[in-house]
Amino acid sequence: MTKKTVLFICIGNSGRSQMAEAFFEPISRLWNTVSAGIRPDKKIRPLTIEVLKSVRIDVSQRNPKPLTNRMLRDANLIIAMDSYVLSKMPRKHLLKTQNWKITSLLGKQPEQVRQIRDQTSRKVERLSKELSSQP
Repeated sequence: MTKKTVLFICIGNSGRSQMAEAFFEPISRLWNTVSAGIRPDKKIRPLTIEVLKSVRIDVSQRNPKPLTNRMLRDANLIIAMDSYVLSKMPRKHLLKTQNWKITSLLGKQPEQVRQIRDQTSRKVERLSKELSSQP
């Protein structure tokens, strides 16, 4: 059986989408997972690395990836982290896209980033349950 792919997208692929990918990977055996950014940063934000490390997830060796047409085409499900990202999506992919409306990490304090991490984790858990109940 070929695995389906879920694609998490944010602006810089240095925060929210990296968190979502890191949370989704270990809980979904039936889906591949990838994340990307519409304007990828050079490296993952230190605060992203820190708040994930505090829940025993290490993303320090990962790098932001640029969103490609192939990623969009190959994804069975696309998760846009916010409305801005969604507005940059090619229309033909919107039917397989969800908007999670997760606040950007830019300019946020550590406690706010931890709250965003926890919100992302809850959304990933819900998504995993939804996907595992599908035939």
